[in-house]
Amino acid sequence: MSTHPARGLSRVLEDFGSALLDLLHGDPATAGELGGVGIHDPYDEQHYPERAIVLGVGVHGPEQIARLLRELRDAGAAALVVRGPVDTTELEAVAAETGIALLALTRGASWAQLAAMLRTLLAEGDVGELGEGHTLGGVPSGDLFALANAIATLLDAPITIEDRRSRILAFSGRQDEADPARVASILARRVPERYRRIHEEHGVFKELYRSPGPVHIPPPALGDEVALPRTAIAVRAGDEILGSVWAALREPLTPERERAFREAAELVALHMLRHRAGADAENRLRADLVTTALEGGPGAVRALGGLGLADEPLLVLAMGLAPSADGDHAQVAAERQRLTTALAVHLTAVRPRSAVALLGDVAYALFPVPDGSVAARERAEQVAENFLRRTGDRPGAVVGIGSVAPEPAALARSRTNADRALRVLLDGRGARRVASIADVSVDALLLEMRDLALANRDELSGPLARLAAYDRRHNAHLVETLRAWLDAFGDVTAASASVFVHPNTFRYRIRRVAEVGQIDLRDPSERFAAMLQLRLMGRYEGGAGSSDTA
Repeated sequence: MSTHPARGLSRVLEDFGSALLDLLHGDPATAGELGGVGIHDPYDEQHYPERAIVLGVGVHGPEQIARLLRELRDAGAAALVVRGPVDTTELEAVAAETGIALLALTRGASWAQLAAMLRTLLAEGDVGELGEGHTLGGVPSGDLFALANAIATLLDAPITIEDRRSRILAFSGRQDEADPARVASILARRVPERYRRIHEEHGVFKELYRSPGPVHIPPPALGDEVALPRTAIAVRAGDEILGSVWAALREPLTPERERAFREAAELVALHMLRHRAGADAENRLRADLVTTALEGGPGAVRALGGLGLADEPLLVLAMGLAPSADGDHAQVAAERQRLTTALAVHLTAVRPRSAVALLGDVAYALFPVPDGSVAARERAEQVAENFLRRTGDRPGAVVGIGSVAPEPAALARSRTNADRALRVLLDGRGARRVASIADVSVDALLLEMRDLALANRDELSGPLARLAAYDRRHNAHLVETLRAWLDAFGDVTAASASVFVHPNTFRYRIRRVAEVGQIDLRDPSERFAAMLQLRLMGRYEGGAGSSDTA
């Protein structure tokens, strides 16, 4: 078990080890308790937690690193992480001058995964108080990283704790003593698919989940790659398989260590259940606070205070998914949950105090902005677009952005506007995946007018009703002609090309539009009324209905 403070830099280095981070300069013991994780963005105003460990994404070269170290000193940061390798010759004096520890992130490791792991590690101390009543087997309750290190000490081997999908929940130090496969797993925070596939083909998981004790697994034969044998044991809670613990071994376990491994697996189960319960409770509490804040009532101020968002303007982001084409609602629900979790990680990396919760079919985010300027809204759009781009091309994932809420009472309006923007995107107009209400307010109004027409059971009337009725009787394409003419601003050449007819034929048809529809196309008001009805007529039931007077 770690002897370092749960939220200290020494603990981070001990748990992550050289597989992820290398200490270049500074004394971890003097860094004190870390207050959180910050992401450096050179193009935006920075808001770091007190005593933050800052991720210097995109910071390269001694000059940039030295400049950032001096900026972080003024911001009260504790440590800076940059992408390795780093030439430290010119940085030793600056690190000593600023008192900020400088670390290097191993090449190939993901910044997003490092941010998520750091937050997980720093939050583990918050699952429960670290008093005597909140420890399990001498390890702080729910602290899987400390438990992994304790098991590694007992077995004298690097350890990973994994869930049933082979995702790495926690790992011990000394991973550099293992093999490339283990290092790749740590960097990706999940077992590489090629190894998982080999285990499935050889029935490793079936044997693992069926056996009550450790299972010895020979190294997989995969080209020229060299791997160590593994010994794994399933983690159970009654009949439920929670995951497994894996040890990379150079020599077989002795009977004493095998017995210790069995006992450790029982302890891991208790910690995983405690960790899961704490995470579920925290998620429910967060969702309740976000819901209360979005309602904008008397409790909004207190809810925002609980989220740490009481004193700054906010934007509401609403993320939704289009229904599945094959009607697989369970798959859509699972995908929605996955994207909600990913959105929370992404936003907190950009704005540490962001809050995300899944409410019904929509994931809502409270996103702090420095002010109500256009630049703030554009920043929110950029962040949302980056998120959707990084999560892949999952069809139907869109994000609507509401108006700026300078005070808690305005959050309900921001949510309404985010919902309106989201509805426009889900309606499928254009190829946009992100839109603010300021950009799609007219489309939102048109959808609401369609709703009103349906609620009132309105029927198509006036010139459009007459043209539609004439088209049904004579197949004359007059509605199509009027639409093309209006879309082309009266340019007959462009309009005729869009419907693939000769310009002279089109001129004849547009004259018939004026005659049959009894519409004066020179009158701006009549043109506007026709354009509006053309936008709405797809929602009218019964076409022209009883309004046919042609």
